[in-house]
This record gives sequence, structure tokens and C-alpha cells, in this order.
Amino acid sequence: MSLRPTLEIRAAQATMEGAGVKLHRAFGFSNPSELDPFLLFDDFRNDRVEDFEKGFPWHPHRGIETITYVLEGTVAHGDSLGNEGTLGAGDVQWMTAGSGILHQEMPAGNAAGQMHGFQLWGNLPSSQKMTAPRYQDVTAADIPVVTDDDGTSVRVITGEFWGKTGPVDGIAADPQYLDIRLPAGVRKTFHIDTYRRAFAYIFQGSGAFVDASTPGGILLEKELAGQELNIRDMSGDRTLVRFGTGDEVTVQAGPDGMRFLLISGAPIEEPVAWHGPIVMNTRAELQQAMQDLNNGTFIKPAH
Repeated sequence: MSLRPTLEIRAAQATMEGAGVKLHRAFGFSNPSELDPFLLFDDFRNDRVEDFEKGFPWHPHRGIETITYVLEGTVAHGDSLGNEGTLGAGDVQWMTAGSGILHQEMPAGNAAGQMHGFQLWGNLPSSQKMTAPRYQDVTAADIPVVTDDDGTSVRVITGEFWGKTGPVDGIAADPQYLDIRLPAGVRKTFHIDTYRRAFAYIFQGSGAFVDASTPGGILLEKELAGQELNIRDMSGDRTLVRFGTGDEVTVQAGPDGMRFLLISGAPIEEPVAWHGPIVMNTRAELQQAMQDLNNGTFIKPAH
């Protein structure tokens, strides 16, 4: 077993999207190879209705998959193919935009007016850029939860973990998407296949990931898997942790416990031509997508 080093720890940055939704972006629109196959990750969390009520009106997507995970409130969605529905607390929507879709997402708060959710963009390989669009809508009740003796609980959205398999399948990046809750002070090791790129996103409490490669810090333990290890200072809410290569990560929760997403996927390693919600492989393909939008041929007929 080899521990994945911590390459970077950084705070998500406040920004605005859609028709004026305030959110925090952990990564996106800078270096598409950094966390390949993932392109963007947003944390949309607000306690004021006016900060999210205008939502994300009609907009196009092509060449990617969007993954929406709702924790509080609801998100009503509709598209140009006539699909519509509402995601509630704990629900997930995995949308494969493929050849093209026009859709909208309109958030609404819970009884206290609070909204919280995440959106992750996953890239598609060139062979699937123009595949037919599809949805996988998953209710909270369909997502397996596994609990360990120390109180650790994990929601398995996609991939396999501790004998459970998430309900989302057939995804190009072969991802693992876990929502992990650690009790105060608990230290845990999680396996991640070596071929995957991986990141964690802390959104509740605080914790620290063991890092074998970083000098200094707080000594967690003198020996684990035959190595002397160090732990970085505790990181808290809205923090991205980017990992290097290896097949496991070890984390210790802070005094208030910790909740975080642990996400990994197989890198696509192809050229990226990116303009807003459209991600292709070449500038020519991107220009064709713009032409399709302008001449009304963006939505392709089903075969």
C-alpha cells in the first residue's frame, strides 16, 4: 500500500453564476488537466433566498456530464427534450449532456430558507462527446449508506465501497463519489485505485489528511505502513484537498468531527477545447457547437 501525498490544500473561492446565484468554486475554468477527468466543482450554499432564487435559467451543455448532489432545499430542473423533475435533500442527478442539451436548474430553499448542494462537471472522452443525452436521477433512499464500528458513515453515490455499490452506473470516468462523515478525533484510511485522480472537499467540521511527503506539520504517528508520516494543519469548511498518486488516503477528524466528499476518476488525457458549458477536443469542434447554437441545430435527433 502507498499513501497518496497531499499536493495542494486550497479554499474554494466565492463567485456568482447563473442569474445571480452566489456560490463557492473549488476548481474550474483554469487548468483542465489538474483533476482530469473532472473539470469543475461548485458548492452552492446559502441561507438567504435572494442569493439563489434566480437560479440557473436555460443554458446549453455539450461534451460533458454534470453531477448535482442536493443536501438542503430542492432543485427543479427541465430540458429541451421535455424532461423535468425536482431533486430533494439527499438526491443526485447525473446528467450526460453528450451531443447537446438545453436545460435549466431552479433552486428553492428548505423550510428555513436554506439551500445547499454541489455540482461537479465530468469530461467525456472524444468517443462519447456526441452520444445521446441521458439522465440518471437517484433519490436519497436509493443511495446505500455503510457505517463502521467507530461511527464512520459513508454514502456511496457511485463506485464500490465496503461491499456496497452506488446506484449511478455506466459513467465514462469510472468514478467513485463518496460522502463521508467522521466522528470527532477518528482516523480512517480509504482505498483509492492507483489509476484514478482524486480529491477531497471538506464541507463540515475540520480534519487533516496524512501526508508522507510534507516536512514539518504535526506528527500524527511514527509508523504507518512502514513510513514516518506527518499531518498538515487541520482544514475546515469549503476546503479542497488535491492528492498525488498512490492507493490510499488517511484522514483524521478534528474535535467537532468532519464531513467531506472523496471523489476519484480515471483520467481521460485528451486535448480540451472549452467555452463555458461546452467542452470539446478541438477548436473546430467548439466552433461547430457555437454554429449549431446559432442556427438551431444544437439539439441532435435521437437515433
